[in-house]
Amino acid sequence: MSIPLSIAWTDGQLVILDQQKLPHVIDYLTLETIEDVYEAIFTLKVRGAPAIGIAAAYGLAVAAQRHDTETVEAFLEAVQTDAEYLGQSRPTAVNLVWALERLLKTVQKTETAEAGKALLIEEAERIHQEDEASCRQIGEYALSLLEGRGRVMTICNAGSIATAKYGTALAPFHLGSERGRKFEVYACETRPVFQGARLTVWELQQSGVDVTLITDSMAAHTIGAKDIQAIIVGADRIAANGDTANKIGTLNLAILADAYGIPFYVAAPASTFDLATRSGEEIPIEERKAEEITHIGHQPVAPLGTKVFNPAFDVTPAHLISAIITEKGIIQGDFQRNIPEVLNLYAGKGDKL
Repeated sequence: MSIPLSIAWTDGQLVILDQQKLPHVIDYLTLETIEDVYEAIFTLKVRGAPAIGIAAAYGLAVAAQRHDTETVEAFLEAVQTDAEYLGQSRPTAVNLVWALERLLKTVQKTETAEAGKALLIEEAERIHQEDEASCRQIGEYALSLLEGRGRVMTICNAGSIATAKYGTALAPFHLGSERGRKFEVYACETRPVFQGARLTVWELQQSGVDVTLITDSMAAHTIGAKDIQAIIVGADRIAANGDTANKIGTLNLAILADAYGIPFYVAAPASTFDLATRSGEEIPIEERKAEEITHIGHQPVAPLGTKVFNPAFDVTPAHLISAIITEKGIIQGDFQRNIPEVLNLYAGKGDKL
């Protein structure tokens, strides 16, 4: 049993696990161009907010190697254009823009284009390494909150294949498995793209975790029938007041946790916080193509021409969240005040964490 990984940087090449083909086909793809990286992010070959940020960082670095410019200014302009292009691939995931902005800030220091190319690769590798370390720490904090709570529910996939390693919401289960600590995890299938069924179940099985699959509509009954003791989810963006955007269906679970009187935890790294976004009302919600709902695979399950509303995310208000678990610590209580205090970041207007 081992923890599966989603991204590797090997011999100057970006290699990803094609999550579209899981769980039945395990296929690794080498992404050689910026268009390859954009397409991989947009089509969910690579997914999960931290993994998207890591892939985008490497993608920007890869693209920069191919720029043959006469001046540093022209090189920086080309890198800026590339970053803007990649930033449109998944607008809700703040880690994407965060990683790109971090690389842009780093490369501004360069004196030559060649040095800038090296700086971009080094910074992308640093982001990758930092994410693995932060996910492990998130897992440690989550284990402390889940002490005595062995039956836990989750949705979507906030695991090792959505990050550098370990994951966020799934990190305590992977760490627990390494240490012989037992959990019973109930994974919602996560319609319409089945990230829970295809990815979370597969990933936890690889790690030796006891996992049971349910449909999203079974969550309320399952909480009562199976005595679920906590719910833990990931996040794609967390506003300054603690409102959290995550995969569609997360809000349902938060409401159910409140109704059943069990804790609802959000696990996310500091890079997922956006202090420039004051509340969940300001978070852009990506809408995806109708076929994700009207079809399963290539098989239509609804009448042709059916009108569809397909938001990819919903927003859980802060008052429904028991705690936000980060690599910096556990945030509870007054999120507006405690988020910057715990993260030791006091961003001004317009700044992103």
